[in-house]
Formats: sequence, structure tokens, C-alpha cells
Amino acid sequence: MMQLDNLYQEVILDHYKNPQNKKLESDNDAQVHHINPSCGDEVTLGVKLEGEKILSVNWDGVGCSISQSSTSIMSDLLIGKSLEEAAVISESFLQLMQSKGSQDGDETVLEDAVALAGVSKYPARIKCALLGWMAFKDASVQALSKKTN
Repeated sequence: MMQLDNLYQEVILDHYKNPQNKKLESDNDAQVHHINPSCGDEVTLGVKLEGEKILSVNWDGVGCSISQSSTSIMSDLLIGKSLEEAAVISESFLQLMQSKGSQDGDETVLEDAVALAGVSKYPARIKCALLGWMAFKDASVQALSKKTN
């Protein structure tokens, strides 16, 4: 288990040092700004859709390695997926975060996001890990409602 923890820390640090899709684009269908009041982490996240398909998840933010790497992992994971697939992945991640350390997460669904499984043991950090995911959920709903109106 120790080796797995080390591997996971590497994944988290790698995403923190080399964040994916961390550059806000000007032509998003929706953009939201979320703040975690308990620690001051912030994320601004934009989404571009083509029908139900996620063309782009781009973001900028400040905060701890958990919030930043989780947002990076999530953006990488969801681009190219349908909104329906993204909802399944997001729900799976939410369940993992609420598992209090009892779940390892499904790597076939969550890929690199399983690296954040250990966060679920620390209630104060769960909001950090979920910050980008909640912003995505919010932005995708807004983007979709613009497309259908």
C-alpha cells in the first residue's frame, strides 16, 4: 500500500507542477468562479460544448496541490467525453470522496483521479478535491442551457 501512496503522491504533484488545460479561453460557452471558503482555494473554469460533447474544459486557479491537481486531472479526464459520461465519472469521484477511505475508486472510470482516494480520509480536504468538479458541473449546466435556449 505504501508504494501505491507514493505513486499517487507523484501523480498529484505532477498535475500540480504541470497542470493540464490551465489557461482560460475567451470563447467558452460558460465560465464560472468557485471558491472554497474554508481554505481560500479558487477556481475559474470554462466549458465549451458541441451538442452533448465536451470540447474544452479550461481553467485557472489558486490553491493547494489537492484542489489544483484535482481540477487538472478532471479537465484531462472529461475533454472529449459526452456530458452523460462526464456525469458518471463525476458521480464516481463524488462517491470516492464520500467513502471516508473505504474505497479505492474504479481506475477504469476515474483514471488518474483514483490518486486522490486518500483525500477522502480527511474531511477538510474533500472540498479542495471537489472544487473543480463542482465548478465543472455548474459550468456544464449553464453551457447546456445556453445551447438549448
